[in-house]
Amino acid sequence: MKSIFLIISLVIFSYASSVDCNQIFESRKSELLQDIEKIDEARQSFEALKAATNALFDKQKKHIEKENKELAEKKMKLAAKKKQIEELIAKNQKLLDIIKGAKDDKMSETYSKMKDSAAASIFEDLSAEEASSILFTLPANKISKILAKMDPRKASSVTLRLKKGPPFDKVVGGKKNGKL
Repeated sequence: MKSIFLIISLVIFSYASSVDCNQIFESRKSELLQDIEKIDEARQSFEALKAATNALFDKQKKHIEKENKELAEKKMKLAAKKKQIEELIAKNQKLLDIIKGAKDDKMSETYSKMKDSAAASIFEDLSAEEASSILFTLPANKISKILAKMDPRKASSVTLRLKKGPPFDKVVGGKKNGKL
C-alpha cells in the first residue's frame, strides 16, 4: 500500500509540477512575444529612420553635385573672360606702345630737324622731367648741341635726369610724384 500511495503521490506531484511549469512557460512565452513585438517595432522605426536619412543624404548629394557643376561652369566662364580680358589688355598695350613709339619718333624727328638754339630755348621753358624725356629720344650728338645752348643750371638738371634714365618722374623734396 505504501507503494501505491507513493505512486499516486508521484503522479499527483508530477501533474502539479507540470501544471506549474506549463503556466510558467506560457507566461514567459507571452513576455517573450511582447519583447519580440517591441523589438519588431523598434526595427521598423529604425528602418523608417534609415530610409529617411538615406533619402535626405541622396537629396543633399544631388544638390551638392548640382552646385559643383554650376561652380565648374562659372569657373570656366570666368577663365574664358579672364583670358579674353588679358588678350584685350595685351592688344591695347601693343597699340599704346605703337602710339608711344610713333609719338616719340615724331618728337625726335621734329627736334632733330630744329636748329639747336631754337630747341634749347623750348627745352628751357619745359620742366626738367619733360625736357629729359624728350631729349632721351634724340641722338647723342643732337643732345650735346642742345644742352650746350641751354642755361647751365637747367642743362645740369636735365643732364642728371638723363644720367638716371627713364622714367623721368618729378622729384620733389626727396619724393617721386609726392610719394616716397
